[in-house]
Amino acid sequence: MELKHLRAFVALAEELHFGRAAQRLCIVQPALSMQIKALEQELDVRLFERDRHKVVLSATGTLFLPEARATLHQALRAEQTARLSARGEIGTLRIAFVSSVLPRLLPALIRTMHARYPLITLELKDMPTPDQIAALQNNQLDFGLIRLPVSVSSLEIRVVLEEPFVVALPDDHVLAARPLIRPPDLRGFPAFVLARRYAPGFHDDTLVALKREGADLNIAQELGEFSTMLALVSAGLGIGVIPAAAAMALPPKVVARPLELRDHKAGIGLAWFGASNAIKRALLEVIELGTETQKQA
Repeated sequence: MELKHLRAFVALAEELHFGRAAQRLCIVQPALSMQIKALEQELDVRLFERDRHKVVLSATGTLFLPEARATLHQALRAEQTARLSARGEIGTLRIAFVSSVLPRLLPALIRTMHARYPLITLELKDMPTPDQIAALQNNQLDFGLIRLPVSVSSLEIRVVLEEPFVVALPDDHVLAARPLIRPPDLRGFPAFVLARRYAPGFHDDTLVALKREGADLNIAQELGEFSTMLALVSAGLGIGVIPAAAAMALPPKVVARPLELRDHKAGIGLAWFGASNAIKRALLEVIELGTETQKQA
């Protein structure tokens, strides 16, 4: 059964006039008659009752009409889906992220993607950096928003966020009165840092930068989440060295003060493996747009 035969049937069923139906389909009347005849022969039914004066649907044709319309509608949807997919305008993207992107970067990305590509579904997962890299390698993710630095062969990375460090303190801490904290000021205080297994490069680089600037941290505990770290700070159990974005929502009795680390910053990168297909390019364009906007700001 060819789609052109169904289109011919629906046009004639709606016009009930061979001349008008042929004109609507931009074909000659004999061609329309041949298409209707071919469809009736294939189905071995009579779809129309016709004589020299009128054309009417048969009982079979009346039942067949909604099915033919539904088939044509589904065929149109399939064609549109294929074209949209080829342009990267429909489909699903699997994206993992680390907690630092939650306050600002991730919501902005979701809003922009939904506005520009409403037919693309984002499947979001909160995962530590090493788990993201493993999932990317196993093709379980399309993109990861990871903590930098990382060194993995063939992994493509685009830096999307760089932020300074702050020190999270109980509001009655002796350092809370200072507008700027220098690394040597941290000596002797129990401190919380992100555990190495959650972001090895980030962990190592942060401790090296602190030590280079004169801080010899008294690490009380290494934790997997900045939110847990802030809860312990709120309980008065220590101080936390965290990226600035992690301090955007502080619990009660906690303040954040800038940490002077010269040019050392916490970085977030968009990571992926393999050649970009159309739908991946759509997200990369949105990321590029957001990066340029941040630079201009």
